[in-house]
Amino acid sequence: MNGLSIRGLTRSFPGQGRAAPTLALQPTDLDVRPGEFVSILGPSGCGKSTMLRIVAGLDRPTTGSIHWNGQSVTRPGRERGMVFQSYTLFPWLTVEQNIEFGPRERGASAAEARDIAATFIARTGLRGFERHWPRQLSGGMQQRTALARALANDPEILLLDEPFGALDHQTRELMQELLLEVWGADRPEQRKTVLFVTHDIDEAVFLANRVLVMSARPGRIKTELSVPLSYPRDWMVKTSPEFAAMKARLMSDIREEVRRAALG
Repeated sequence: MNGLSIRGLTRSFPGQGRAAPTLALQPTDLDVRPGEFVSILGPSGCGKSTMLRIVAGLDRPTTGSIHWNGQSVTRPGRERGMVFQSYTLFPWLTVEQNIEFGPRERGASAAEARDIAATFIARTGLRGFERHWPRQLSGGMQQRTALARALANDPEILLLDEPFGALDHQTRELMQELLLEVWGADRPEQRKTVLFVTHDIDEAVFLANRVLVMSARPGRIKTELSVPLSYPRDWMVKTSPEFAAMKARLMSDIREEVRRAALG
C-alpha cells in the first residue's frame, strides 16, 4: 500500500552489566495513509519517540518491518523529514543557509537553493531574518527555521518529535496554526503525511485527523481516535463541545497509563 506501513515492530535495548534488556516497544502495527496527519500521545518512556526515530531511519528495530510507499525503510532518506524538539540548526549557518542546506546537498544550484529557501522563508514567516544566526533568534523563530529546513527538502512524510515542547504557550499555539497552514489544511491535494509526537492532548486533537494513545512501557497502541473536525481549523475549535469530549476521552486513557507507569 502507499503511505506508511509498520508491521510487528519491536525495539529492545540491552541492559547494563547483568541487567536484563529493556523492551521499549511491544509488537506494533500501524498504517498511515498519504496526506494523513496522525498525532501520538503517551506517558514518558512509552516508546513513541523510539518509533518515530525508527521510521526516520535513525534507529533500527529489534524485529518487524517498516515500509514507505512499498519501499523498506532501513536508513534515513530524503522522502522523510525529521523535526526535533531541540532545534538542531547549524550554528555556523544563517537562517537562509540552514534552509538551503538540504537542496544544496541533493545537487540544487546556488540559485535554485536560494529560490527554494525564499519560498519557505515566506511560508514560515521568517522574512527579515534571512541573515540572522540561530543564536540571534527566539525559540519560536528557531523552530520555524527548523520546520522550513525540513520542508525545503520536499519530503513526502514529516516526522515531528515534540517540536513545540520547549516553547511558551502563546508561541506554541501560533506554531500549531502555522504547521496546519504549511501542511495544507486548506489544500487537501497538496498535504504531506505527518506523524507528530506530543505530550499535549489539546495539541494532538487540534492538529490531527487521527490520534493514537500508547500504553506505558513496553509501548503498544492502546487507543485510536478519529478526529471529525473539519479543516482549516482555528483556535476557537478548542472551545467546542466536540473538542472537549475527545479531550476527556484521551485524558482518561493517558491518566490510566501514567498511573501504570508510576506504579510499575
